Amino acid sequence: MTSTDTELVEKANTAFYEAMERGDFELLSALWLNDDISCVHPGWPVLSGRGEVLRSYALIMANTEYIQFFLTDVKVNVAGDTALVTCTENILSGGPAEAAGELGPLVGQLVVATNVFRRTSDGWKIWSHHGSPVLTETEDEEDEDSPS
Repeated sequence: MTSTDTELVEKANTAFYEAMERGDFELLSALWLNDDISCVHPGWPVLSGRGEVLRSYALIMANTEYIQFFLTDVKVNVAGDTALVTCTENILSGGPAEAAGELGPLVGQLVVATNVFRRTSDGWKIWSHHGSPVLTETEDEEDEDSPS
């Protein structure tokens, strides 16, 4: 059975997040195009070029003790040799280890992401990643909205 382009793109997208979770910089690097690429991490400026983009992931991996992605709302659209994946990244990450060697406090975050892939002779490669934080209401805001 051969995989459809949609399935292959979805596998490449999943491999991207799994490489991040494992801290596998070699695999993560291999998933990106060698051409001009771009990336926007939540709260960061636009990063352009392979060196700048991969350096950002090296920094994130070096400074994150634990990270896990639960992807929801994944949608894949393929048009010729280009594919667009949108999803919600439900991220659970851990801070630096405490003095006793235990993982620091876990933090949850929601990010909506757009990943653009391009077909190459080596399969589907990431061309661009853009992540934006999802703003959620705080309890104070919810209390203000409720009738007294």
